[in-house]
Amino acid sequence: MSEKKYKIDPKKRFSSRVENYIKYRPSYPLEIIDFLIEKKTLTEDTVIADIGSGTGILTKVFLDNGNQVYGVEPNKDMREAAEKFLQGYTNFSSLEGSAETTGLEENCIDLIIAGQSFHWFDVEEAKKEFKRILKPNGNVALIWNNRGKSGTDFNSSYENFILKYGTDYREVKKNEGNVDLFFNYQKESFYNFQELDFTRFKGRVLSASYIL
Repeated sequence: MSEKKYKIDPKKRFSSRVENYIKYRPSYPLEIIDFLIEKKTLTEDTVIADIGSGTGILTKVFLDNGNQVYGVEPNKDMREAAEKFLQGYTNFSSLEGSAETTGLEENCIDLIIAGQSFHWFDVEEAKKEFKRILKPNGNVALIWNNRGKSGTDFNSSYENFILKYGTDYREVKKNEGNVDLFFNYQKESFYNFQELDFTRFKGRVLSASYIL
C-alpha cells in the first residue's frame, strides 16, 4: 500500500464515513457528567466547547445536562450531520473550526471537551488555542470510547485484524499518547457497553478512519 494512503487529511477523511458513524458509533457513559460535577468542573451554567464534535454524539450528553455547547468541527459532512441531529437543542451552536483555530472568542469557555478526536490535534497549536479560549481556571476533558482489555479472544483477534488491514492505525494510537504533552491530567475510566450483531459490527468497523 502506498505511503500516500496513510496521509489523508484528517479534516476530510470522515466524509465517507458519516452514515456509519451516525448509525454505529456508541454514545458515552453518563458517569462522565457525574464525575465532572463531583470534581466541581461542571454545572448547568458551564459553557462548553466540543472540539472535533463530529456528528454530535458527545455534544448531546452535555446538551442534555442543560449546558450551552459550541460544536467545533472542521469536516463539513460531519458538521451538517450534527446540525441535523441536534436541531432541537436551542443550547447548541455549530461552528466550522478546528482544535488549532476554533473561531471562538478569547476567554469565553469554561470547559473544553473532545471525544475520540484528540489524536488528530496538532498538540502545540491546540494547546495555545485552548489557553486562548478558556476562561481563567477553565478545564479540559479528553474522552475516548476504547475497547476492553486486549486479553480477550475477540479483542486480540480484532486488534490483529486492524493492524493487518488498517491504514494508519499505529499512528493514530501513538498520537493518543500525546496527551502527556498537553496538560497535567487525571485519568478516570467508566464502563460502557455496545451490543453488536454482524451488521452493526461491520458498520462500526467501517466508521473508523483507518479502515478503507
